[in-house]
Amino acid sequence: MTAELVRGQNHPLPDTRLEIRVSAGHPVVAGAALGDERGRVPGVEWIAHPVAPSLPGVDVPRQVAADQRLAVDLAAVPDAVHRVSVLLALPVGAGGPTSFGKAAAPFVAVSGPDGTEIASYTITGLDSESAVVALELYRRQGAWKVRAMGQGYEGGLAALLGDQGLERPADLAASILAPTQTPTGTQAPTPTAAPAPAVEPAPAVPGPAPTSGGPISYTHPRRRTTTPEPAPTPAPAPQAAQASQGAAPVPVAGDAAGWSMDERLYNQVWGMFEDLARTAAAYRSACEFAESRLDRELDETLSDYRSRVGGANDAARSAARARHDELVERAREVLDRDLAQLAVESEVVEPALPPAYARWDNPAWHAYRPPAEEPMAVRLGDLHLPERTELRIPMLVRLPLERGLWVDSGRGRSEAAGLLDETELRRLALDSAVAHAARLLAVHPPGGFAVHVVDAAGAGAAALAPLVDTGLLAAPPARGAAGVTAVLDRLTERVDLLQMALRNGAVDALPPGLDEARQLLIVHDFPHGFDDRAVTRLRYLADEGPGVGVHLLIVADREDAAAYGPVLDPLWRSLLRLTPLPDDHLADPWVGHAWSYEPPLLPPGSRILRQVLAQVAEARPAKQP
Repeated sequence: MTAELVRGQNHPLPDTRLEIRVSAGHPVVAGAALGDERGRVPGVEWIAHPVAPSLPGVDVPRQVAADQRLAVDLAAVPDAVHRVSVLLALPVGAGGPTSFGKAAAPFVAVSGPDGTEIASYTITGLDSESAVVALELYRRQGAWKVRAMGQGYEGGLAALLGDQGLERPADLAASILAPTQTPTGTQAPTPTAAPAPAVEPAPAVPGPAPTSGGPISYTHPRRRTTTPEPAPTPAPAPQAAQASQGAAPVPVAGDAAGWSMDERLYNQVWGMFEDLARTAAAYRSACEFAESRLDRELDETLSDYRSRVGGANDAARSAARARHDELVERAREVLDRDLAQLAVESEVVEPALPPAYARWDNPAWHAYRPPAEEPMAVRLGDLHLPERTELRIPMLVRLPLERGLWVDSGRGRSEAAGLLDETELRRLALDSAVAHAARLLAVHPPGGFAVHVVDAAGAGAAALAPLVDTGLLAAPPARGAAGVTAVLDRLTERVDLLQMALRNGAVDALPPGLDEARQLLIVHDFPHGFDDRAVTRLRYLADEGPGVGVHLLIVADREDAAAYGPVLDPLWRSLLRLTPLPDDHLADPWVGHAWSYEPPLLPPGSRILRQVLAQVAEARPAKQP
């Protein structure tokens, strides 16, 4: 059975002899890049393209065509090769689309030697990119896998090759794409490509993050990796002078692509997230490489009987450990350099964030005014990695929410949660949920977001007071089994009506007076007060509600619902799990990190949340009699 991959997903390869088929519906240039254990391409001789189509274990087509076939024999690639990236680029001057977003999504399939299709991937989500890393074949613990990449580059093939670590990428890209502009009947010269080196390269210094890619939504935004050179002036600006001397560029808030400052800041934050992920991955990979080489060298020393006499054994082991320590130290220096640059950027970006992206202690909240339109995203907390816990990246989630939220009131894997009693942990969980709901209310236009609450046992009255006192709830919190049923019935009916209207193109036929605002249902202490019918309706809202503007925010300990067994597994999987205390549970499928999540805490004693909610309530349009 063929595995239909999505971006970031991987699949094992049962054979090393493969055919990769590309179907784009329009002419494309196909190529392949051979990378070392850290994904870096040491030189141009490691790139297969139409001008130089053959490398050990890899053959790519010479022609520019809508359908391409690449032959790969992973058993024949040099031992130093750990990754084979399949590259696609749009030809220049061929009369076709100028970006992948203006044509049908390319389809890529990997087949075995007998023609059986192993995995396929439709590269969706591309826009203005004219080059893309489609797939990556990579070696992991002696076995090969395929990963769907879909990593596009607005800067075209030059930006792609530059991200692979190649020098003079623009010249190389021009030489690859030049044959696509050759007049009919003219044969472009075909230089002979040198074979890829068979020696094991040293770990490379990680380069800049790609200009686009995939995150938690994993559609990574475009991030500028170069700054245009300033026009000549008698006295260059300090930042330009610093860049000309090879120093790290001074970060500027909003220094990313976008039509508005909010979009540029959003893209910049995602770029910081991606930079942190990749520099940490490079460091970990280098350390793993150093450890594996040390183990291999020590094994070789022990197996050589000649080294057991005259102290040669001890000398060889000391030399091996010295090489290991040198590699780790070099990797650490690169990591510290990159983290320091990200820390400087964070210090510049954080104060400039608008309320939707800002921490609760940001002065932007004191100047808050209800917005006229919905923002691109909302901040649900912070993320960090163990390499530098104080460097936190805002966790921005796109709006409208594609998944419901689950604030876990259980202990999870957090050490801090283990020090609290159950009552305090549940209180913190509901406080966190109220803060999330308050932010969602604040970042939507007045009247554009309605909140319902189910508090079956009435145990959350104190935490819910800011929402109740400001009159921002659509109705008083529902109590008891009857209240739970009534709220779920109303929202289920709403989802049914909107779905029927959308399917039949009859939005105008919706009942008059239907509230057009997005709806958020906060369920506290689930599954208290829920019977089997109510649970079924909640699952229905979780699955179908986001598509028509009905969203869930559940506060629950999964153990409390253990009696339902696997029936609720789809519900938990459909929700984005958040925690009221720091916890390392958010997985990044791109580089395999487990990110630690930090909830958005209010400053002690602060009344900013109530002040913001009061402004939201005051700005709401008056209800019609």
